[in-house]
Amino acid sequence: MNHSDYIGRFAPSPSGDLHFGSLIAALGSWLQARAHRGQWRVRIEDIDPPREISGAASRILQQLERYGLYWDGDILWQSQRHEAYREVLERLIQQGQGYYCDCPRQRIQQQGGFYDRHCRDRGLPADNAALRLKVDSPVTHFTDQLRGRIPVNPALAAEDFIIHRRDGLFAYNLAVVVDDHAQGITEVVRGADLIEPTPRQITLYQQLGWTPPAWLHLPLALNADGNKLSKQNHAPPLPEGDTLPVLVEALRFLGQTVHPAWRDLSQSAFLAEAVARWQPSRLPQQSAVPGTLNNSAFLKASR
Repeated sequence: MNHSDYIGRFAPSPSGDLHFGSLIAALGSWLQARAHRGQWRVRIEDIDPPREISGAASRILQQLERYGLYWDGDILWQSQRHEAYREVLERLIQQGQGYYCDCPRQRIQQQGGFYDRHCRDRGLPADNAALRLKVDSPVTHFTDQLRGRIPVNPALAAEDFIIHRRDGLFAYNLAVVVDDHAQGITEVVRGADLIEPTPRQITLYQQLGWTPPAWLHLPLALNADGNKLSKQNHAPPLPEGDTLPVLVEALRFLGQTVHPAWRDLSQSAFLAEAVARWQPSRLPQQSAVPGTLNNSAFLKASR
C-alpha cells in the first residue's frame, strides 16, 4: 500500500463525551494514519437518536481538537446519510438478498440466542418487521493486523443478521459498511469490542461486491472491575487542563515507548514524536486497566 493511499477513521457515537477508552481508539487510529502519511477521517455515528445526548457531538469534536487530533476533509454525519442507506437496502432486496422478519427477541433467545432463519421463506411485508440479510456464504474467519487469524463462531457466521431495524432505524452493521466504503477507508483501527461484528461487516462487503478494508483491533481500557471503560459504565470524561499527561498515559497503554524528555515538549511536538516512533508491533493484544487510572487521583490531578 502506498502511503498516500491510506485512509483511516475514527467514528464515535454521540452518546456521551470522550473518555480514556475513546482516546485510545482515537489516538491509535490517528497514529496509524499519520505514520502511513495517510488521511484520518472523522465520522459521527448519529443514527440512533434514543441513545444520543444533546451536545455530545460538538463536545467530542472539541475534545479531539484539544488533544491535537485533527482530521482531514469534512466530517461525515450518519444522520445525513439515510438516502445512501436506503439505496443499498433497495439493492439487496431487489437482488433477493434480504427478507423481512417479525420474530420477537424472546423467540430468538429460546432458539439458543442465534436466529434460525424462521422468516426466510415466509414472504412477510415490510410493516412492523426487521429486514435481514440472507447469509449463504458465511465468513468463517478473518485476519486482524494485530491478532492474526480470528476464527468465527459457526452459528454467528451463518446467522441472517438485521440490516434495518423493526423500529425504522438503520442497523449499525449496514451504516458502517456503507460509510466506510463511501469514504474509501483502507484500514479500520478500532477497539477490540468490535471484533464480534467484523465478520458480519465482511459478509456485507462481499454481498455488495465491495473490497473490505484491513482490520486492526486495539486493546480496551478497563475499569477496576474489569469492565471496559464506556459511556454505559459511566466512565469519566477526558479531564480538563493539561492534555500531555493523558496523552503520555494513552501512548504507554498502546505499548509505545515514551521518552522522559517528551514530557517537556509541546503537545504538537509530542504527537510528532509519537508518529515518528509509532510501532504497531508493540501494541498489546490484551485489554487492561491503565496504570494510573486505577483510582481517580490521575483524573483529579489533570483537571
